[in-house]
Amino acid sequence: MQQGYILEPKLLNIHHGFNFRDLGGYQTKAGQTIRSHKVIRSAKLDLLSDRDQAYLVNYGLKTDVDFRSPEEQLKEPDRVPTGVDYHFVPVFPTDETKNSTKPENLQEKFSSDPQAGFENMVTTYRDLVNLDSSKKAYRTFFDLLLANEADHDALLFHCSAGKDRTGMGAVYLLSALDVDPATIRQDYLAANRYIQEPLEEMLKHVRQSGGNDNLAQSMTDLWTVNGAYLDSALQTITSEYGNMANYLKDELKLSDSQQQDLRRLYLEA
Repeated sequence: MQQGYILEPKLLNIHHGFNFRDLGGYQTKAGQTIRSHKVIRSAKLDLLSDRDQAYLVNYGLKTDVDFRSPEEQLKEPDRVPTGVDYHFVPVFPTDETKNSTKPENLQEKFSSDPQAGFENMVTTYRDLVNLDSSKKAYRTFFDLLLANEADHDALLFHCSAGKDRTGMGAVYLLSALDVDPATIRQDYLAANRYIQEPLEEMLKHVRQSGGNDNLAQSMTDLWTVNGAYLDSALQTITSEYGNMANYLKDELKLSDSQQQDLRRLYLEA
């Protein structure tokens, strides 16, 4: 691989859903490569067609990890393919990202200040690091990753848009696998490419319901990723826990031997 080159994400061929990506192909600092058909990040699974479900089964999907809140899960339950184990692992008790909330229900909060959505997300990313519910969920995520031992069995993890709760799950996993921070950031920011269609649909709804420019800006900030959001999480980790290695070990209780097991399972020999 050329110096400075970062692999493009591998987008799965899902027809009724968005932001489905295989993390395989990324390289670690030591030059090892993450295996394909082992771990997938995505948005919600409630829209999957029968064809999409069959596609995921043929792809090797065995485990579905749902990071959404109880309200989101009840409102839009996953269409879980036959033979796939479903695990409900809520990161937040309620959806702090607001991705599942209709714009008209956010109008009062976000119509007066164009920065309100951005500030909400900066705070949400601090909570993604600090809240006990979040730490518990990501610890369970690692337990499920460690149990995904068969060579061609894939684990999928998701939230509503596949960018915030899922984004931080990917940050933690790729960090544990010793992937370069620049690659981790690129994978995180790539979500913006794959959410354009639902973003445009949401903004159209905002305009049709009489929402002002402030609401449209806040909804855009809620519906996209931003380097400042990731930095909010990473700076919280550094200031309150020392560094990512400490956070994984002390807060998510991921031991050195478990990190070695993850590298054995998810990196090519």
